[in-house]
Amino acid sequence: MTLILQSAITCPECGVSREERMPTDACQWYYECTSCGALLRPKKGDCCVFCSYGTVPCPPVQQHGKGCCS
Repeated sequence: MTLILQSAITCPECGVSREERMPTDACQWYYECTSCGALLRPKKGDCCVFCSYGTVPCPPVQQHGKGCCS
């Protein structure tokens, strides 16, 4: 299985989307929007900001189908 490490994360506050590289060895619990400065946190039930606001789920979810903190 080939992991996709790039994900476009979209800010729910201002709608700006930015392509980011996801970490493979840790959850990313916070992301600061580069446009409006909003601090994004995972939605309830999600393990990281990429699973909540990205176009691609984080690598652990891609590999195992469950959250990186499960």
